[in-house]
Amino acid sequence: MNRHGIAAIYRFEMARWLRTIGQSLATPVLTTGLYFVVFGAAIGSRMQPIDGVPYGAFIVPGLTLLSVMTDSVANASFAIYLPKFSKTIGEVLTAPLDGFELLIGYVGAAVTKAIIVGTITLLVARLFVPYHIAHPLVMAGFLLLIALSFSLFGFIIGLVANSFEQLQVVPMLVLSPLGFLGGAFYSVAMLPPPWNTIALFNPVVYLMSGFRWAFYETNDLGVGVSLAATLAFTALCLVAMVAIFRTGWRLKA
Repeated sequence: MNRHGIAAIYRFEMARWLRTIGQSLATPVLTTGLYFVVFGAAIGSRMQPIDGVPYGAFIVPGLTLLSVMTDSVANASFAIYLPKFSKTIGEVLTAPLDGFELLIGYVGAAVTKAIIVGTITLLVARLFVPYHIAHPLVMAGFLLLIALSFSLFGFIIGLVANSFEQLQVVPMLVLSPLGFLGGAFYSVAMLPPPWNTIALFNPVVYLMSGFRWAFYETNDLGVGVSLAATLAFTALCLVAMVAIFRTGWRLKA
C-alpha cells in the first residue's frame, strides 16, 4: 500500500479545509445555536419530555447526526468534483495509487472533517442544554460509521455530478428531507398511522435510533437493527465505489 500517496492526498484535503476553517466551523456553530434558541428554548420549554428526556436534550443527537451527514456529503463530493471541474483528475488517476488508496485519502479526510464538526456540535449543544452520553464508545462508533457511510455516498455524488448545481441537488432535495423526517426532532412512535410505518422506509430513522440510544438508552428500533442498517448502507457504498474504480465510470470520461 502506498502510504505516502495516501498521506499526500489526506494532507492536501485537510490543508484546503483549514484554509477556510472559519467558514467550515461557523456554519455548524451558528446553525446549532439557532436550533437550540428556537427548538430548545422557545418551543422546547413548552414540550413534554420524550421518553423521560427533556426536549432540548432529546434533539442533541439529531442535530449532531444532521451536521455530520451534511458535512460528510459536502466535503467528499466537493473533494472529487473539484479535480474533475479543473481538469486535473487525469493527474490524480495517473499517480501510483490504486482506486482503494485514492478512496482512503479522500474519504479519510472527509470523515475527519465530519467528526470534528460533530464534536463541535456536541460542545456547542452543551452551552445550551445539559445532556449525558450513556455509552460513549457506542456513540463514537455510530458517529464514525455515519461519517464514513455518508462520505462514501458524497464521493459518489461528486463523481456523478456534472455541475456545481447538480452537486447541491442531492443534499438539498434528498438528504435534508430524509434528515428532518428521520426522527431528529421527534420520536417516530409519536407519528400517527400510517406515517409511523412509512417512516420505517427512511434509512435515516435507523441511524438516528441507534445514535440516540447511545445517549439516553431510548430508541424507536433495536440497536442491533440500527447497527445492521448502518453497516449495510456503508457496504453498499463501498461496493458502488469498487465498481466505479474498476470501470472508470465518471472518472475517465
